[in-house]
Amino acid sequence: MLSVSIITVCFNSAETIENTIQSVIEQDYSNIQYIVVDGKSKDDTLKILERYKEHISILLSEKDDGIYYAINKGIALATGDIIAILHADDFYCSNQVISSVVKTFQEKQTDTVYGDLQYVHRNDTNKVTRHWIAGAFNSELFRKGWMPPHPAFFVQRSCYIKFGVFNTDLKSSADYEMMLRLLEKHKCSTQYIPQVLVKMRVGGKSNVSLTNRIKANREDKKAWLINGLKPGMFTLILKPLSKLGQFF
Repeated sequence: MLSVSIITVCFNSAETIENTIQSVIEQDYSNIQYIVVDGKSKDDTLKILERYKEHISILLSEKDDGIYYAINKGIALATGDIIAILHADDFYCSNQVISSVVKTFQEKQTDTVYGDLQYVHRNDTNKVTRHWIAGAFNSELFRKGWMPPHPAFFVQRSCYIKFGVFNTDLKSSADYEMMLRLLEKHKCSTQYIPQVLVKMRVGGKSNVSLTNRIKANREDKKAWLINGLKPGMFTLILKPLSKLGQFF
């Protein structure tokens, strides 16, 4: 039976963290190691985490240098065969997500698995604002501006050990760089599950303003360069444009 490590990184997340935790502990798959890495929250986040301590395998609360540093701490603590990242604004859309993901890993003997994602209203999670249908992978997609939704991307721990974790030199595109590195550079195998696996409240770090989107676009270019890869002529233009269809 494959084991799964789910890592939640949080900081002053009292407004949403309980929803995230509940979506993990309600999974119908039993072999889960749940790791929460808190950045020394000053609100009621830790009080909420304390209420669920019997369901949390490892709780680490200390200051860090940002979200990707915290994720890397979680990966270092993980012992599962499969690693998932579920942020404090996100939650699994059903209690069968992890069992579905594990079944796909077992049946397809793949390195990674991903599915679809829905952006939802922050205060009304039944209100969908964007629908990210990732689609099946092929080797040309990254050059066409494609990427899978990171919260719905699951990785065998052996891939992180072999090919490295999140690049903390990047402030908003480390998830993109990691997936580009695994799938495009190192040709890790992947399998698409054509269903929504994760719901994300609106307001992601790289999307909250035009200025941040421009900075993220520059980091996207750096992600290709540091891996010795060459993007297509229109890759960096197509990447943000490809998201427009998610709103309709």
